[in-house]
Amino acid sequence: MNPRDFWLIVLVMAIWGINFSMIKLGVSELDPLLVAAARFLCATFPIIFFIRRPKVPWRHLIGYGLVFGTGIWGMASCAITFGLSAGMASVLLQLDVLTTVLVGVLLYRETISRRMWSGIAIALLGVLVAIVYTNGNVTPAGVLFILISAICWPLAGVIVRRSGTQSAFAFNIWGMLFAPLPLIGLSLLFNGIDVLEITYRQWHAGTWLSVLFQAYPTTLFGYWVWNRMLLKYPMSQMAPMTLLVTVFALASGYLMYGEQLSPAQWASCTAFLLGIALVLYRGPLPGKPRTPLSTDKGTA
Repeated sequence: MNPRDFWLIVLVMAIWGINFSMIKLGVSELDPLLVAAARFLCATFPIIFFIRRPKVPWRHLIGYGLVFGTGIWGMASCAITFGLSAGMASVLLQLDVLTTVLVGVLLYRETISRRMWSGIAIALLGVLVAIVYTNGNVTPAGVLFILISAICWPLAGVIVRRSGTQSAFAFNIWGMLFAPLPLIGLSLLFNGIDVLEITYRQWHAGTWLSVLFQAYPTTLFGYWVWNRMLLKYPMSQMAPMTLLVTVFALASGYLMYGEQLSPAQWASCTAFLLGIALVLYRGPLPGKPRTPLSTDKGTA
């Protein structure tokens, strides 16, 4: 990997890490589902008018919008609203690596090596310790929502793979077209129609900053760069870079909100990320090159 590409990827990892703190900025006082809906509206319009629709069935675009918009980022926003710190949200969302492995085994009969089993065990132990020794930055509701988000990551990958798209960027843009309505519908279902007026009255400059950061640097710029790099470098080289997202997320959470981990959580997060790294660094099986389902964090 040449130095220019390396530092460009690091920049994107920094943006995605800071994104968790920017989500917190937007959802601290407002409904997280409506804030997420605004994110995808801004990310979709007006750029969709300049991007040709990928030649895939509509059901794949609709399914992707639902899983990606509501399942991943709607639930991740809810996790932060319900007490999960921005830094811990980024750490626990790495559980998507484990759920991706599970989907690969169930749907594609992929094999789990001994190194991967070791990594999974270490990562799960780290999660358990982080939850037990919380200093208020981890809540049961937050963990539940982030787990749903992590489960939806590989499902989004399945949809992209089955669509057969040749343009991941265009697929993402057109898929996001179907993200806002389910998010708004869920918000109305749980909060009633008054939530629209309340959100309108309480919307402020910080909310706009949150939404626009999520829509443009995070989603459009980040995903554009990520896809370009995926065309140049193998996923086995790219996927471990996503661990930097957690580093930047923990740093931004501390700088913006004074978020801190307990000593036990520092140890547990280190163990967790070590376990994830063992899973990501697994080598191909003899005579059977590995084709990862989706460790794509480019849709942060």
